[in-house]
Amino acid sequence: MDEKFFSFQVTATDQKARCGVLRTPHGSVETPVFMPVGTQATVKTMTPKELEEVGASLILSNTYHLMLRPGQNIIKKMGGLHGFMQWPKPILTDSGGFQVFSLANQRVVKEEGVLFQSYVDGEKILLTPEKAIEIQEALGADIMMCFDECPPFPSTQKEIETSLNLSLRWARRCKRAKTKNNQALFGIIQGGIFLDLRQQSLEQTIEIDFDGYALGGLSVGEDQGRMIEVVSEIAHRMPESKPRYLMGVGTPGDLLECVYHGLDMFDCVMPTKNARNGGIFTSFGAINLANSQYKDDPAPLDPDCTCYTCQNFSRAYLRHLFMSSEVLGARLNTLHNLSFYVTFMRQIRQAIQEKRLDAFRKDFYQRRSQNS
Repeated sequence: MDEKFFSFQVTATDQKARCGVLRTPHGSVETPVFMPVGTQATVKTMTPKELEEVGASLILSNTYHLMLRPGQNIIKKMGGLHGFMQWPKPILTDSGGFQVFSLANQRVVKEEGVLFQSYVDGEKILLTPEKAIEIQEALGADIMMCFDECPPFPSTQKEIETSLNLSLRWARRCKRAKTKNNQALFGIIQGGIFLDLRQQSLEQTIEIDFDGYALGGLSVGEDQGRMIEVVSEIAHRMPESKPRYLMGVGTPGDLLECVYHGLDMFDCVMPTKNARNGGIFTSFGAINLANSQYKDDPAPLDPDCTCYTCQNFSRAYLRHLFMSSEVLGARLNTLHNLSFYVTFMRQIRQAIQEKRLDAFRKDFYQRRSQNS
């Protein structure tokens, strides 16, 4: 990757936690950062303008799903993902590796790649490391991910070792397949919950030399304690000069703990998916609008929140919309949850810059214990 298109600089630290600036062809991103998930070239219920207004600076889209529909050639013809969905800021695309895990009953893993059965029309599709890069280059992502196998939990140590070696071979093929210097490529560290395998994967992935590094294969069924154990052992050993990304995580508490151990980038469907199901994140913990206690509650979702939803609507109204399955309810809840996540990450960055992350963590857990 040409440094004039992509670079990363650490700007502040507090113990293992760090702030940084990630520069891409479509703008700069302050880290630690949370990426809203726009699987199908849309963050569900949100317009791109609304995403900008809540402060989102980087979003994620899905290679596998966009390959199936509408197809990368159509998206390329429309100006890539940025032009297609009218999102002017940076985009990261995953490679389809998570679908190797999530669509396990619809695929066969081979050395060459993964043979999927399309959920759109039943057609057999072989997704290889080379094809994954070709698609992501057509999509025009600022950051592309290597194609890997994301093994399930639980798996035996032998199964994980076999899988991570396959992912390493695929990672080398991905790097060889890359043809454009204005798109970054991140390698993915696997190894399950086995710390020796994680270290092995880390060392061998670094040898290949990528623009950034991700921890994959976490939040796939293991408990939070095991996830944090892996993060605490591996995150600080990832290259200091490059961004560190934890894929598919998570709750506000997960984000805080993983930033504390030195990670920079996160994505998860949780704020958007929970919002559509009445699940709301607040500064004092999570609430569920399905609960009858909110049917005549005049308070906003979160008195500390300045988002459009909290400045204008009561819990009673939002519960009514949710119970009535009104689309507006899903939109307003999503706007709030994303605003909460973006604001939360900004607060974490400020705490790191002011070297008071320990106090921030203590306050975070105290507020939740007082309202549990």
